[in-house]
Amino acid sequence: MTEHLFLTERLSVSFGGLSALMDLDLQVRQGEIIGLIGPNGAGKTTAFNAVTGIVRPSAGRVVFHGMDITGWPAHKIARTGIARTFQNIRLYTDLTLIENVMVAGHSAIRYSFLEAIAGFGRFAVDEQNVREKAENLLELMGLIDLAQEKAQSLPYGSQRKLEIARALALNPMLLLLDEPVAGMNPIETIDFGELLGRLHKDLKLTVCLIDHDMRFVMDVCHRIKVIDHGVPIAWGSPAQIQNDEKVIAAYLGAG
Repeated sequence: MTEHLFLTERLSVSFGGLSALMDLDLQVRQGEIIGLIGPNGAGKTTAFNAVTGIVRPSAGRVVFHGMDITGWPAHKIARTGIARTFQNIRLYTDLTLIENVMVAGHSAIRYSFLEAIAGFGRFAVDEQNVREKAENLLELMGLIDLAQEKAQSLPYGSQRKLEIARALALNPMLLLLDEPVAGMNPIETIDFGELLGRLHKDLKLTVCLIDHDMRFVMDVCHRIKVIDHGVPIAWGSPAQIQNDEKVIAAYLGAG
């Protein structure tokens, strides 16, 4: 596990002259689960946004699978094999669970607009494949029994799982999770940690996540990068991060 599937070099983002992220170097080896943590406003989500094309970096670069993808549009980055979830859940609440997942699965369809209108050619085969894949992902998430329910009817923890199922429909090599256990109770958090472990093992996923639940982060991550006020301050194993004086000062406000 030595290949760097994904890395950033001196990645920086500024808004109107205000630096939100400065010189982020991050190296993610294939098969790792990496944590990106820091106090509120540290620049964590900004980093994810710069990586996935939602904001344009002001400096530095992003490399994925050997390709420099810095500044690429979001849809093009998603098709290279990077998928993400958001801090605020973004589901199609009026659609069913299976429809939510199938929406993402349609990124891989081959049929033309005319084939879709007339219902011939590759349309039937592609639609069946998309549906079967969506069903398999809902099964993986433990949501298959609710496949025909509206997304808005789900409890919070299950909505998070549905959002991840939709991200996985893109066949990502790298999955970015922005505060996946935010708002979950302790039982839901433990359940999600176990689910993430199974996904990582069964799907050979590489994962980079942001979260404020330190017990969860320390339990699931192989290595952790810490940033404070947009500036990287520490990088290492969970044990190293827990005992780092700069990290303790950033979280506790010590001098």
